[in-house]
Amino acid sequence: MAAVVAVILAAGQGKRMRSRLPKVLHRIAGRSLVEHVMAAAGEAGVEENVIVIGHGAEEIKAALGAGQKYAFQERQLGTGHALAQAQGAVGNANDILVLCGDTPLIRGTTLKKLLHHHFVTGATATLLTARLANPQGYGRIVRDEEGRVKAIVEERDAAPEEKAIKEINTGIYCFKADFIWPALQQLKPDNDQGEYYLTDVVALAQARGLLIEAVTVEDEEEVLGVNDRVQLAEAAAILRRRINQAHMQAGVTIVDPATTYIDVTVTIEKDTIIYPETFLEGNTIIGAGCFLGPGTTIRDSRVGEGSTISHAVVLESVIGPGCQVGPFAYLRPGTVLEAGVKVGDFVEIKASRVGRGSKVPHLTYLGDATVGKEVNIGAGTITCNYDGSKKWPTVIEDGAFIGSNTNLVAPVKVGAGAVVGAGSTITEDVPPGALALARERQVNLPYRGKKIEKK
Repeated sequence: MAAVVAVILAAGQGKRMRSRLPKVLHRIAGRSLVEHVMAAAGEAGVEENVIVIGHGAEEIKAALGAGQKYAFQERQLGTGHALAQAQGAVGNANDILVLCGDTPLIRGTTLKKLLHHHFVTGATATLLTARLANPQGYGRIVRDEEGRVKAIVEERDAAPEEKAIKEINTGIYCFKADFIWPALQQLKPDNDQGEYYLTDVVALAQARGLLIEAVTVEDEEEVLGVNDRVQLAEAAAILRRRINQAHMQAGVTIVDPATTYIDVTVTIEKDTIIYPETFLEGNTIIGAGCFLGPGTTIRDSRVGEGSTISHAVVLESVIGPGCQVGPFAYLRPGTVLEAGVKVGDFVEIKASRVGRGSKVPHLTYLGDATVGKEVNIGAGTITCNYDGSKKWPTVIEDGAFIGSNTNLVAPVKVGAGAVVGAGSTITEDVPPGALALARERQVNLPYRGKKIEKK
């Protein structure tokens, strides 16, 4: 039995997003909105989540995976109704942490502080609140003369004096389980929305003389929700700023943070320098002392210490230490560069391994190839790996030299130390140490064309 279970409310349609995708699956900084909330709960020490789904339920389950616990809200009848649907999935937990699936900026440290206060005080309900200069659109926290939380009033139901209150409800709570489940059964839809408000349980607790506590968030940005594309972009900018600041404080130089986009899932070692218009995405690991950008995208890849990547796209690849990639190179999934490899301008490599110290300087395509160490591949070389129905491998062994404008028609092997003359089309294996020439002999003939006369 888990002491605390997080229930994440993610059943809403999100009409203002104007999207076929469920709102909580829109992504910023490498994760969906709901995944950011799940990560924060994990950072706070919560080991079990129950996700309440409704609109787009199958899409959400497909995105988050079968390993999660789900509760289904068939009709969206308010937050109180949504939480009630989770009771069966939660089981016998002692306390319930209620989170919103569209608040991706909430920090794990804040949730940890909320839980700690809840446990230390022994409160029946602990609310996370915020003080906003402009509280419009939020439920207000109403306190009694002694400063204790008395109720939460939704703005649409608030009197003018209540609308003047600056302290707002964030929609994040911690409840004792033996209180919240019976309390939810007492809710009534006595409001202009005809919904069961979770906020009404606070008044129920207050009427019974139960202890209600509140923790005020220090950074109001944490509780910003995402309801449309404008707020999605605003949340992304805040999260990007946090990520970049954390990397800079850890010893990474970011020349222009405003134009550098790093997912929360990326790891970067110190003394790396990142130039503008660089995108580091997915499960990417960058070694120490690298130079990245400008104009570079690296996704789901590993880059070794001291490598330089400029004006390049790198996808699902491994780049060893001391490599040089770009400008204008494209490394497609399955590419592996060993230490000290150079991949120059207008080179595309796919599902290939290039050995230590080899050079692919420019204007080349390598596909399904294995290149040994200290190989030089001349400009305009192409591995012809596709016969219309199947991909075939090319092998170039250690120390080989491939002349410019060479076509290697796979399957084919070029042996160690072999040389392929420029302009050759190689259709048969080249033995080690051999010189391969596969081109027509040049013939020079007198030109007998019509003479062009001036008018």
